[in-house]
Amino acid sequence: MPLDHEDTATAAEDFREDGAASLSREFVLDVEGAVALGDSARVHELVGDLHEADLGALLELLSHEARPRLVELMGADFDFTALMEVGEATREEILEELPVETLVEGVRELESDDAVAILETLEPKEQDEVLDALPAQERIVLRRSLDYPEDSAGRLMQTTFVAAPPFWTAGRVLDFFRESGEENLPENFFEVFVVDPSYHLLGTVFLDALVRAKPSARLEEIMEADRRRVKATEDGAEAARLFERYNLVSVPVVDETERLVGVLTIDDIVDVIQEQASEEILALGGVNPEEELTDDFWWIVRSRFTWLFIYMLAAFITSSVLKTFQSQLEQMVALAVLGPMVAGQGGSSATQTMTVAVRSLATRELNRGNALRIIFRELAIGAVNGAAFGLVTGIVAASWFHNIGLGPVMALAMFTNLVAGAFGGVVVPLVCDRLKFDPAVSSGPFVTTITDVIGYSSFLTIASLWFHLS
Repeated sequence: MPLDHEDTATAAEDFREDGAASLSREFVLDVEGAVALGDSARVHELVGDLHEADLGALLELLSHEARPRLVELMGADFDFTALMEVGEATREEILEELPVETLVEGVRELESDDAVAILETLEPKEQDEVLDALPAQERIVLRRSLDYPEDSAGRLMQTTFVAAPPFWTAGRVLDFFRESGEENLPENFFEVFVVDPSYHLLGTVFLDALVRAKPSARLEEIMEADRRRVKATEDGAEAARLFERYNLVSVPVVDETERLVGVLTIDDIVDVIQEQASEEILALGGVNPEEELTDDFWWIVRSRFTWLFIYMLAAFITSSVLKTFQSQLEQMVALAVLGPMVAGQGGSSATQTMTVAVRSLATRELNRGNALRIIFRELAIGAVNGAAFGLVTGIVAASWFHNIGLGPVMALAMFTNLVAGAFGGVVVPLVCDRLKFDPAVSSGPFVTTITDVIGYSSFLTIASLWFHLS
């Protein structure tokens, strides 16, 4: 049943406060109904006041057909920033359906970094059509940003910033702010960059220092000359580490000749950090880091199949170890029951160590300088846990099967595999990183195979020797 005007206001207000979690199915259906009828006035009434983040969440919940239609019905009132709040697959799907004229108007409203993100989603031909329709100055700026490597600081930066020569005074800069229209200043900025006539970066004056300074103070007298900066070609992840390490809110971006070309702000970097964290979590689970819930069904099937196939090959290796001890397993059924416990516990230990190692490599906390110390520390942790769990499982196994000989066999095998798991969990990611493979993506299958093979082979070998099985 469609919502009345009072219900609409309540639903929209709830959504503004709590986002998609409180968005009722009736509200979504009402929006889809208005879109299907082409009722622009009703669409404006329902979603016109939503924040761009909430509008992006709503777009994710709408049907495929309704998404681009809603953009067209809202016309100039649609905030293209909302497209930065949706998944990449959803954004591509919407942009593919929009006419070039709509894309041009939308891109012109965006900050340069968001405009670049929209343009790089388009096919090359459509991208050129949009750029050709833009004013010359905007087109040149955006083309220059698109020429930088993907995921680089040059792609992420905003090209609108405030710069002034060193001989300007604090009072003159503040007068410039007051006299300039909103369209001539960035929407949000934190500092004034001091540059020479060739736009080489000399230093930075933060706004708090600017308003505290005497009106007659020259910028060169109050600027920070040693301001940290990043190269436009530098990877965005490296820039994110700079923000994290030095608690920055913005950083200037320079080209190879130290000319100021843009600025990175904390809101850009938060997205990079979040994307990195998501990619690491997905990769550790054997999932393509680029996978999203809205991706094509068959693309997801193919993507997951690859990793499942690799894990299957690892399972065959483990099975071959068991086949080697087939005779011993037939002679003593208890070994078949207890073997998975040893392998599983070693795998859990390895996963713990691997997760910490992969994260530490990503944040540069683990490096060549401290790698050896960390390896020995993880071996010690594995040994202590191995001794503890070896004692517990040894007692349980001996009592369970009424065979005291299983106690020392189980204890020794458990100790061996937990130490091996700890060793593999830290060394495998280090080796992958050294060979320029992504540790988050590559470590899992190798570590799993190591712990399974060592777990079963050590347990069955020790048992065979202890009980004289052949």
